Amino acid sequence: MKQPTTPTRPAEIVREYGPFRGSERVHGVTHDGQNVWAATDEGIVAFDPASGEITRTLERTGDAGTAFDGRHLYQIAEARIDKIDPATGQVLASIPAPGAGADSGLTWAEGSLWVGQYRDRKIHQIDPATGAIRRTIESDRFVTGVTWVDGELWHGTWEGEASDIRRIDAHSGAVLERLDMPAGIGVSGLEADGADLFYCGGGASGKVRAVRRPRNT
Repeated sequence: MKQPTTPTRPAEIVREYGPFRGSERVHGVTHDGQNVWAATDEGIVAFDPASGEITRTLERTGDAGTAFDGRHLYQIAEARIDKIDPATGQVLASIPAPGAGADSGLTWAEGSLWVGQYRDRKIHQIDPATGAIRRTIESDRFVTGVTWVDGELWHGTWEGEASDIRRIDAHSGAVLERLDMPAGIGVSGLEADGADLFYCGGGASGKVRAVRRPRNT
């Protein structure tokens, strides 16, 4: 039986931010309802998405995904995930990252952290207090950023020169929809703003890009 074709369309990039002062790379990205946070080589920066102005900088290591649970930031740093007070930058707790240093994306949803495993092509749902894996979703591409929005699970991919943002079935991992990024533009971190946009880390470009989120009718 012929498999159904996955709906695919070009990603619509509506704005670019950065590069940020002193940083050449963006890793994780999250959104706190007001500011966008980006993990860079020089720390974690928050910026106003309307103006692009930096509103805060935390001197914390972050080499992969970033998440926000409504009160705290979570940041992958090497083989651990730090829970951070966004007001002070203080690390309140740390848990082991499931990939032991091979982790990529990070987001918060349903009382859990969701962690991308880049080359393993997996997304783990983990306990935010202990790091224990609750379940695992398989992907057919290298996984970068991860986000949930309106009950939908999306993740970024980046293999070679090809990168996309895809909506997947949270149980089977089947690809339901795909937004193809322009040639040469990749997605490292990924987070939805809860409305019409995805914020995408741009890796070595040092930029964060806002991409229009399609609405299913």
